This record gives sequence, C-alpha cells and structure tokens, in this order.
Amino acid sequence: MAIITRIFLAICLLGISTHGFSQMVESEETTDSSTADSKDGWELGGTTALGVNHVSLTNWAAGGQNSISINGLLNLFAHYKKRKALLENYFDVGYGSIHQGMNADWVKTDDKIDFTSKFGRVASGKWYVAGLLNFKTQMAPGYNYPNDSVRISNALAPAYLLVALGMDYKPGKGLTFYISPLTSKITIVNDQALANAGSFGVEAATYDAAGNELTPGKNVRAEVGGSIRMFVRKEVVKNISVQTKLDLFSNYVENPQNIDVSWEVLISMKVNKFFAATLSTHLIYDDDIDIAVDSNGDGVYDTSGPRVQFKEVLALGFSYQF
Repeated sequence: MAIITRIFLAICLLGISTHGFSQMVESEETTDSSTADSKDGWELGGTTALGVNHVSLTNWAAGGQNSISINGLLNLFAHYKKRKALLENYFDVGYGSIHQGMNADWVKTDDKIDFTSKFGRVASGKWYVAGLLNFKTQMAPGYNYPNDSVRISNALAPAYLLVALGMDYKPGKGLTFYISPLTSKITIVNDQALANAGSFGVEAATYDAAGNELTPGKNVRAEVGGSIRMFVRKEVVKNISVQTKLDLFSNYVENPQNIDVSWEVLISMKVNKFFAATLSTHLIYDDDIDIAVDSNGDGVYDTSGPRVQFKEVLALGFSYQF
C-alpha cells in the first residue's frame, strides 16, 4: 500500500506542477503566433474506440462455441507551448476481454495504462533540453492460459517508472526524437507472490533447505542507464492515421549490451465520424523478464528465459477522434 500511496502522490504533484508551469509560462509569454490554432497555448486531442464481437450458435451442425469479446482504448494528448517552453502529456489506456463457451470465465486480452509527461526548453534550433517521466502498468491479474490458477501478473505488478534527462529533437509536427544519457528505471512488483518468485527482474525471496522463507522478495528494482525514445504521429492518407512509439533502454551497470525494447504502433482507419477500425501492436523485449515455455507440447512449462513478446489488438466499431 505504501507504493500505491507514493505513486498517487507523485501523480497529484505532477498535476499541480503542470498547472503551475502553465501559469508561469503565460506570465512570461503573452503572445505566440505559432499556437494560433490552440487555446491559450494548449493543443488537445485524442482517439477513443470501442469494439464488440459476438457469436451466438443454436443447434449449429458445423460446431463451435458462443463468444463475446470487448476491446476498448483511449489515447489522449495535451501539449502546451509558449515560445521557448514546451510541455507534452500523453495518456493511453487499453482493455479487452473475451468470454467463450457456456461455463467459461472472462479472459483478459488487453490491459495497459501508459502515461508520459515531458517538459523542455529550446536549446538551439529544433533541439530542446528536456526532462521526461513515464509510468506504465496494468489494471487486472494476468494468467498463462489455459492455466488460470497461478497469476503471472497483477495490478501494479509490474509497473515501470522511468525518469530521464536529455535532449529532444523535434524536426516537424508529430515527430520527436528524445535521447537521454541519464535515465532511472524503477520496476515495481506490488504482488508479494510474484516478488518472491523474482518476476520481472526483482530480487527473489531466499529459502532454507526446508523451504522456509528467510527473506521476502524485493518489490522494487532500480536501474540507471541511457534511453532513446522516438515518437511519430501522422495521417498517411485521408482517414488513415498512424502513431508509433519506440523506447530503448540500456542498463549501465548490468549487461548494457542487452537493450530493453518497447515498440508500439496504433493505426486508425476511419469509416465515418463515429465508426472506424483500429489496429494496435506492441513488441517487447526485456532481458530481465523470463517467459515460461512448454518446449515439449505436453502442457508442462519446463523452460524459461527472455523472449520477444508480441501483442496485436484489432477493434472494429465505435471510434471518435478529437
């Protein structure tokens, strides 16, 4: 609970500092022709989408199962610019679930919370000196189905807090390239069973020969290294927009050659004002995360190690951009 309280306080403080920053800049800069299309220096927008898929079968000779699936996403941004100062905020939430069969439980198919805030001031031309804060986590427990008896993730397990200081290059609207030689990455595992198992790279619990716990697993792991972030948002053709984000992190202390990779893509294809298709993908590689694998196909997960993780979510249904 202490970790949750600290995170909540940090988010509250961030909101207070954002409000204070906007007032400070407004007092310094009262006119700016480059933000004529926004209100008081703010540029706001985003995408929301909800997709539902339902299959109902009655006396269907070919066989099959009834199913219903729901996927939703919310992608928001809020930018504030006054001459030499720039504040960028991004907030992404996604959740999906499927129910298949008469007696089956709902199974999670997508789950993420991702918040980024970046503040910078012009250094020279299109370069900014900038600080960045990023927080990622999920909302609900996760299981390695069909085994639904053992959790492999949970709310705030894992959660990642990244704080960086570096340079931000902005060659054009919707394109930014951020490089930080000084980055702190904190991994939080707010589930003691997962922490005891050493999940997501935290230090595992220790036991004596009889299996009695000597020291509990750590709930937090801190790393110091360098990071690179690239972000692109562009309408490639009419009614089709693409947003992609690539994050790279290298731990200076432990295996700096093993780079953590997080690459996300969101494609929005608009049919009309309220209906669209969205395709999102997420590729992850983290050398500190061991993935259990059934190498023999017998239902026993007998090997584990770092592996490429990939997720794809296609949603057809209600969508609105603003």
